Amino acid sequence: MLTGKCIHPELMRVVPLLGHGDKVLIADGNYPLASKTGEAEKVWLGLRPGLSTVTDVLETLQSVINIESAQVMEPADGSEPEIFGEFRKMLGGMELGKMGRFEFYDACGEKTLRLAISTGEQRTFANILITVGVA
Repeated sequence: MLTGKCIHPELMRVVPLLGHGDKVLIADGNYPLASKTGEAEKVWLGLRPGLSTVTDVLETLQSVINIESAQVMEPADGSEPEIFGEFRKMLGGMELGKMGRFEFYDACGEKTLRLAISTGEQRTFANILITVGVA
């Protein structure tokens, strides 16, 4: 019986294959995962609106990988969504790199994106692109 925080079979298959510098997208339920993530492995976790959330997945991934950096999609009006503060807190105060929408989409289409996870998250701009650090 598994005792760790990550028990999802697809995540358990892909996460051990990630190396330093690989990227993981944890996306809200509005993100166009099928068309804006290139050749990355795709996992859909959204059971219903609000379940599971991006922060649920981030917490779980933090239990199995080290995170070197994180980028978010910045709203065009320059405002900061409340979830960015949650991300910073969860990441121990780590500064979040900010990208415009199309720049973020481009980054998620690069070959370094190895895993893309869609959630049932309903908060807008709740997408986070994390870079795997060293063990």
